[in-house]
Amino acid sequence: MNGADALLATLIANDVTACFANPGTSEMQFVAALDGAPAMRPVLCQFEGVATGAADGYGRMAGKPACTLLHLGPGYGNGVANLHNARRAFTPIVNVIGDHATYHRQYDAPLNSDIATLVKPNSLWAKSADSPDTVASLAAEAVAASFGPPGGPVSLILPADSAWLPAPGEPVIAQRPMRPAPAASAIEAAARALKAAKNPVVLIGGQACLAAGLSAAARLQATGVTVYSDTFIARTPRGAGAFAPKRMQYFGEMALAELEGVDLMVYAGTAMPVAFFAYPDRPSVLVPEGCKTLTLAERSEDAVAGLTALADALDAPKEGAVQPLALPDAAPTGKLTAYAVGASIARHMPEGAIVCDDSVTSGAGVAAAAATARPHEVLALTGGAIGAGLPLAIGAAVAAPDAKVLSLNGDGAAMYTIQALWTMARENLDITVVVFANYTYRILNIEMLRTGAGEAGPSARKLLELGDPKIDFVALAKGLGLPAVRCETAEAFETAFAGAMAQRGPMFIEAAI
Repeated sequence: MNGADALLATLIANDVTACFANPGTSEMQFVAALDGAPAMRPVLCQFEGVATGAADGYGRMAGKPACTLLHLGPGYGNGVANLHNARRAFTPIVNVIGDHATYHRQYDAPLNSDIATLVKPNSLWAKSADSPDTVASLAAEAVAASFGPPGGPVSLILPADSAWLPAPGEPVIAQRPMRPAPAASAIEAAARALKAAKNPVVLIGGQACLAAGLSAAARLQATGVTVYSDTFIARTPRGAGAFAPKRMQYFGEMALAELEGVDLMVYAGTAMPVAFFAYPDRPSVLVPEGCKTLTLAERSEDAVAGLTALADALDAPKEGAVQPLALPDAAPTGKLTAYAVGASIARHMPEGAIVCDDSVTSGAGVAAAAATARPHEVLALTGGAIGAGLPLAIGAAVAAPDAKVLSLNGDGAAMYTIQALWTMARENLDITVVVFANYTYRILNIEMLRTGAGEAGPSARKLLELGDPKIDFVALAKGLGLPAVRCETAEAFETAFAGAMAQRGPMFIEAAI
């Protein structure tokens, strides 16, 4: 057994059984070792940003890490944007990053780089297995570290000689950390403050936005406390049977206007809300002036236990209000808009579907209709680095092969990781991709005005528009192996989407809005 064998044996022993990979020469021992490790599913991604985003989608749905296999510093660098999203989602991921043999590093070969420094910003834990004797123990340490709490990506650097040299054969089992419950004093303080406040809100995020957390939050709202969630959530149930808290507004001035008069904000599984960006003469912190704040449960603590205990302390009902099932009565007709797309999605999306949302400005149209659709899960763009929607769908489909997966993407966002379509086709994943084609970075046109930069002139528009030439998404999708169709009317989209939901396998729909 060599170091690569030992690494795979330890990963598998710790239930890490999916590998999203874009390997190179330094990783060939790991690639060869896969033939002796059938429990590990290797998934080739033709860009590292697809591999890291897929690992993020897998971890969010599976509740455990996948591993990535990346080629030295440049390979890791290509995957950073979606690792940034994964860090903001607190998704467990074990990055395995190949490196030059330990004795070869000194020669500064063309692909040599300071990998340890490159991985630091987006890694909860990072170490290099410079001896084959340490590979298994460090792999177990990496798995444990990825769980946090609250969890996130970790990086295990694997020099080529540590992979090919003999290594101890016994896998090492990781000790998975547990989330501690919030202190009783924090629960008591929150209960006292909520009872005394005139207009309190509870802001939830992370683990608190999973099914059990939403159920406890619904109980709190039944006592008269308004519950908000973070703007972008790693994973949350939506549709019939789920509690729908208010969502913190994306634009800061809208958020503060909605929160006017709030005198207490309690955090559960999240922290102080801040504006996505700074703007001239506008506040960064989205807490109303004079509003008191306190923390019920830190991100690293068991927010579900905290919310449940708080609901009990407030003598809340055993259950709170949830969304009804209310589907659009009729198919949309006429001009294709984001809201028409949303209506068709709500009509035909099956129960248990998984929506991976990178639709940017078009997302509101789907969210409005899907709020009372059949029960489904939503994975959102947590870190703001667009290009997540397609890779997230790959990981979600691998983690939940019986679920219908829906990937919603802006046209600009889709082009960041369009290579993901090839992996969907190769793995025959049950993913329906929708790209909203409006041929512009619409959000940037909005933000240009909000930052005080003014209206875009001829030169500025060259950096904001996508229509010269228009991207032929259908040709791209077909070239990468997916059946594809372009829809220009609500009727056409209704037909295409209903057909995609009625069959298994990948499908691409360009929604020309």
